[in-house]
Amino acid sequence: MTISSLRSPLMGTVVAIKAVEGDVVPAGAELVVIESMKMEHPVIAEFSCRISAIRIGVGQTVQEGEVLLDCVSEEMSQEKVSSQTNSVQERSDLAKLHKRQQLLNDEARGEAIAKRHAKGQRTARENIADLIDENSLVEYGGFGVAAQRGRRSEEDLIANTPADGLITGLATVNKNSFADNRTQVAVVAYDYTVLAGTQGFINHRKKDRIFEIARRNMNPVVLFAEGGGGRPGDTDAPGVAGLDVMSFASFAQLSGLVPLVGIASGYCFAGNAALLGCCDVVIATENANIGMAGPAMIEGGGLGVVKPTDIGPIATQVANGVVDIRVANEAEAVAVAKKYLSYFQGSTTTFDRINDDVLRELIPEQRTRVYDVRSVINSLADTNSVLELRADFGIGIVTALVRIEGKPVGIIANNPAHLGGAIDSPSADKMARFIQLCDAFDLPIVSLCDTPGFMVGPQAEESAQVRHFSRLFVTAASVTVPWVTVVLRKGYGLGAQAMAGGSFHAKDSIVAWPTGEFGGMGLEGAVRLGFKKELDAMPSAAERDELEKRLIAGAYERGSALSMASHTEIDNVIDPANTRAHILGVFAACPTPQPRTGKKRPMVDTW
Repeated sequence: MTISSLRSPLMGTVVAIKAVEGDVVPAGAELVVIESMKMEHPVIAEFSCRISAIRIGVGQTVQEGEVLLDCVSEEMSQEKVSSQTNSVQERSDLAKLHKRQQLLNDEARGEAIAKRHAKGQRTARENIADLIDENSLVEYGGFGVAAQRGRRSEEDLIANTPADGLITGLATVNKNSFADNRTQVAVVAYDYTVLAGTQGFINHRKKDRIFEIARRNMNPVVLFAEGGGGRPGDTDAPGVAGLDVMSFASFAQLSGLVPLVGIASGYCFAGNAALLGCCDVVIATENANIGMAGPAMIEGGGLGVVKPTDIGPIATQVANGVVDIRVANEAEAVAVAKKYLSYFQGSTTTFDRINDDVLRELIPEQRTRVYDVRSVINSLADTNSVLELRADFGIGIVTALVRIEGKPVGIIANNPAHLGGAIDSPSADKMARFIQLCDAFDLPIVSLCDTPGFMVGPQAEESAQVRHFSRLFVTAASVTVPWVTVVLRKGYGLGAQAMAGGSFHAKDSIVAWPTGEFGGMGLEGAVRLGFKKELDAMPSAAERDELEKRLIAGAYERGSALSMASHTEIDNVIDPANTRAHILGVFAACPTPQPRTGKKRPMVDTW
């Protein structure tokens, strides 16, 4: 048995004695509290002991080193130690925090959540949980409530306006596939169960905060944009119109700095739609309605009463190019968002791909036989790695993010099943924007060329084609990422030059498959125009036709891939089975992009 004296560590006043003589206390138990300079200092038992004598009283001033109590060492059973430890109640401050945290969970709002599920939709927190890696969310501003204290009680606001209808934070996405810090993203999710997902004073402040964090750390942003736009009911908000809010400017500044992913499900109007439209990619579900004004604003403008389901339905917004990817539901939207982000998170070390020999059979030997260019893209890319953007808009051009042996790449391809592959205004806009996207985030470009040129005719010119088509030249001239062009079949005129980045010698490599054919314009037209005098001089129609056929055949021979290569107007003619090796070989010779601390381009065009 060892008797010890517990002494005061400093001069002060005893404000509490938490043991009585005869008590047996475990090591770490708080025995005496001394106040000094307005601060309380606990005196702790250094070992398990029985209190044999208490030598001070509450209110007594003690000196440093003065004996406070005597104790005798005594072993305590583990069961007794655990019993005493478990009997300690949760601190009141922690209990208050935990109670507030529970009110943020979906379980605390059963009726609102049930209504959401009855509509076949998920909650904001369910969508976030599906998007991010498990338990990786670091939430910002979760305890915010609507700025309506002037009209509602604090209890009401806490219970019914959690997070002010906007969940923001940082999290990781795809971390199991990509180990570096490019898996960290910022998440911004409107909660439609809170005031219809409207934009309130507090959640504008939350957006400003998370957008600034994303800008500083260069984190991609995933935006769940469902909601009704501005909220007129925030009585506590200062000012008049709120037009000095910085959220839209702050979000727009991220364009070209980090990937921006927008997801729309249900109603997405006004301010919510404005944010959505700033995103690099817009993913929307079948039940989405997207518009710059909702029913209330339309009616307020004297334009009649409309149903929200009549405003910007998915079929409209896919055909006109607003929506990049159409999906069935929120679960698919989240899966697509994760896939989209992956292209900007690096290369994968494992992949599957089809046999190279398959590429040899994809282009029909008959030069006028149509084929599906998507079969070429899918065969060239790693299995299940293709993500096509704006498939139903500008359908003369296919734009897709893919992987080739694990390396993320942007593909642009003419679609010969539409206008024979001719480039019209919508497809030019689509291609120009995609090139900007790839360049902004250092994705090399593979161009699959099969075009007779740009679209011609009076109707085509009504679409301002001169301006739209020229976007391809000025945009291509501004990019610095590696660019390889593979001519699958037709390579004619300005359209072919645009597919090659402005000139056949403007970018890193241009090669053709054996099916390639070239000319300053369509060869039939070139013969009829260039040899009009000779053709008109033929004494009979039969002789004219015969001469024309010979001239066209000669033109095709001179414009063949091997003839072009012999004049070094293209770099090479390759076996289609060697296409992957050629592309990756050229890319390997190009400088590796260095990590950036700012923007490469001022922005990525929203159109």
